[in-house]
Amino acid sequence: MKERSKRYEEAAKLIEPNKAYGPSEALALIKKMPLPKFDATVELHIKMGLDPRNASQQVRGVATLPNGLGKTVRVLVFAQGEADKIARDAGADNVGADDIIKKIEEGWLEFDVTIATPDMMGRVSKLGKILGRKGLMPNPKSGTVVQPADLPRVINESRKGRVEFKLDRNGLIHLVIGKISFDEKKLLENLTGVIEAIVKAKPSGAKGQYVETATVSATMGPGVPLDLKTTLALTTE
Repeated sequence: MKERSKRYEEAAKLIEPNKAYGPSEALALIKKMPLPKFDATVELHIKMGLDPRNASQQVRGVATLPNGLGKTVRVLVFAQGEADKIARDAGADNVGADDIIKKIEEGWLEFDVTIATPDMMGRVSKLGKILGRKGLMPNPKSGTVVQPADLPRVINESRKGRVEFKLDRNGLIHLVIGKISFDEKKLLENLTGVIEAIVKAKPSGAKGQYVETATVSATMGPGVPLDLKTTLALTTE
């Protein structure tokens, strides 16, 4: 078993055994922990009461973080014609069609989010092996294959902090909700946006308890268990 660092052990001592923390209390605790020298990422980890092998129990969606991710998001749009102009006017970092596809095939991957118009997907599909492995393939289910008129909205959301989530093969969902340098209010607002999106994405085939456990943690730090009742009651309204 991998030996934990002294900093990790010190942080873990701050977590009370067998206690589930309210969202605000958990985020405040993480900010009090001994932290690495860099601006650590704050993550949410959820164990779902779903069978990842059952097609009717799949969860996939998008959440918008009102306070962003704490980093610059580079947006690439696959578009042509009028859609190309719309994407450029909306502030996309890179826009193109076959030229961009060729560039990616040659190894270029300097982007964080990809968006495509429907007419481009036949050509973009050849990049499946490259973009799919990195979670960068445009997909209608994640809201990244859109009509030209929707490009400004999706590009803007991506810049603010538009994060995708999906159930993995172990029945878990992992999401970034910000940086440790964010104040507690901003982290809580981001957490609220994510929880709302996951609750709304509950599949029709879900049975029993939808969310089993949830924890928040900072990079290289211990997870703080969240109280499910108060966490799932979070709302932006």
